[in-house]
Amino acid sequence: METLEIQRVEPISISRKWLAFALCVVAYTLSGTVSTLMSVYLPVAIPELKGAAVSEAELGEIGAYVNAVYLYGWMCGGLLFGVVSDRIGRKKSLTLVTALYGISTCLVTIVPDWYSLLAIRFTAGMGVGGVLLITTVYISEIWEDRGRAVILGVLAVCFPVGIVTTGSLNLLFSNWRTAFGIGFIPVAAAVLIFLLLPESDRWKNVREVRNGQESIFDSQNRPNVIRGSLIFGAVLIGLWGIFSWLPTWAQSLLASGENGQKERGLLMILLGMGGITGGVFSGILMNRFGKKNTLLATFATCVVMCGVLFITNRTFSNIIYIETAMLAFCFGISQGALSSYIPELFPFAVRGTATGFCFNVGRFFTATAVFFIGSLVAVLGGFGNALLVFSLPFLVALLVTFRSK
Repeated sequence: METLEIQRVEPISISRKWLAFALCVVAYTLSGTVSTLMSVYLPVAIPELKGAAVSEAELGEIGAYVNAVYLYGWMCGGLLFGVVSDRIGRKKSLTLVTALYGISTCLVTIVPDWYSLLAIRFTAGMGVGGVLLITTVYISEIWEDRGRAVILGVLAVCFPVGIVTTGSLNLLFSNWRTAFGIGFIPVAAAVLIFLLLPESDRWKNVREVRNGQESIFDSQNRPNVIRGSLIFGAVLIGLWGIFSWLPTWAQSLLASGENGQKERGLLMILLGMGGITGGVFSGILMNRFGKKNTLLATFATCVVMCGVLFITNRTFSNIIYIETAMLAFCFGISQGALSSYIPELFPFAVRGTATGFCFNVGRFFTATAVFFIGSLVAVLGGFGNALLVFSLPFLVALLVTFRSK
């Protein structure tokens, strides 16, 4: 059981709360941008870093390293900086992780080769993993109970807004190094966070005294831990496998000599907009049809739309934009619904620990699966066939959800 020693908590002014929220929005939004910016510039960045033209198979192999390393960093950051924030405080740790991914992103502008890029993307992933965790914890601790759910919902939508920003940057800057200069914004935000934001009074004044604690692996919780890890991990594998490589797949459909800048940028904008609208509608759908039914319909539609997108298109046409938007809408619904569904699998006493475990174990398997897409491209004869394989995890999620209570 757990007991709490609670000292006097002094309220934070409304103006400082909104300032905190605004800076967290900046950090959270640009996390989405940094997470997807390399994906959209991958077809032009890798040949430049290699100093020579690369084949489709070689691009797939190197890109797999870049994307997988980023996701491993994200996982490590999500695990590590949660502990750090409990020790040194929310404000200091948020400053640290925001500066970490900002500086790492700025360093991409001068990276000499793709080996150095791997190290930089790992640290950027660590920073992003920390930001997504700590901003949520920090806002939940400083915000009043009445408006907390709404404000956290708005914060969660900021990640796909950052993805839209990625598409916009691709349209504005043909030079990929210039685009990564956006890293100076989170660096500036980190300075403002350190100088202007208040520390969470709940962190300062609440001390947990642990006299024993229910385990997430006991007989009661273990089945749901396995179920939650399988569902969330499967969805992440499918989402990131397709998400990270969709621009490169689109490039492969274009005629030789076309740079594909506009097409890749528009696809990233559609992915982000679909995520935003899907996330907004997820709550409405869950209230109307229930969480389980919403997830079942969403996973089934993802499988169907992946088949339509990657089987029926052999050259690039405008129909790809429509099909991508529909698939992205389903992605958004799945993420919004799972954010509510997974935590409710567990009792309150272990909800945070168990949910964090499900989410981060899922990221480990996601990074591993995305890593092997380069091999799939060579074996299956192209990006379209390789990405079609990533529709299968949605089928796994569908079956596990169907068998759950």
